[in-house]
Amino acid sequence: MAECIFHTEDITKVYRTGEVEVHALRGVNIELFANEFTVLLGASGSGKSTLLNILGGLDSATSGRAWFKKLELTAMRDRELTRYRRDHVGFVFQFYNLVPSLTARENVSLVTEVAKNPMPPEEALERVGLDHRMDHFPAEMSGGEQQRVAIARAIAKRPEVLLCDEPTGALDSKTGVQVLEALEKINDDLGTTTVVITHNAGIQKMAHRVLFFADGTIADVVVNDTRIEPRDIEW
Repeated sequence: MAECIFHTEDITKVYRTGEVEVHALRGVNIELFANEFTVLLGASGSGKSTLLNILGGLDSATSGRAWFKKLELTAMRDRELTRYRRDHVGFVFQFYNLVPSLTARENVSLVTEVAKNPMPPEEALERVGLDHRMDHFPAEMSGGEQQRVAIARAIAKRPEVLLCDEPTGALDSKTGVQVLEALEKINDDLGTTTVVITHNAGIQKMAHRVLFFADGTIADVVVNDTRIEPRDIEW
């Protein structure tokens, strides 16, 4: 049985603006396991990003409890959450957030300079297929290449988990496949527990586990007995 990396008990999240309440999560219970590639699928506003942000220590729950292994995230203070993010979590977002004035190698170095046990920036870029673009600036790269630099930056500190919010959302199918191949390779080669939010239903077929979100709840959980390659996904 694989180690349970994340689990939650009745997580709720309510956003309040004046007298208006928006219930983003309504009693969510999940288990995510070591080395798995998990996809979170659902419509906009169904709670996917809110849950990912709580698991990543970027947001707090209104009620309920969440754990990373034996660490209770919902009991941590801000300083502890900062340490947790630094030591255990890599993030990839829809927009790449690269520093325009730095090369790919220099962008990745921003993380390796503060990580405990980083891999060399060159190795991180090689793992995402960009060893030939290390000294190029973001403006000299395609969107898919910039996103792969962002992935290299995220994995360079050797995180145990990689949390990805719509990593192919701004990409066409060809470059989106290249990004998914990079994520799959990281999951396969390094055993990094990977969680990917997407609107693209085709991506679920490459996952080990799929969580279907609807109106702030988990509507279904599916474990794929067989998985397809990113290049075979229908966009």
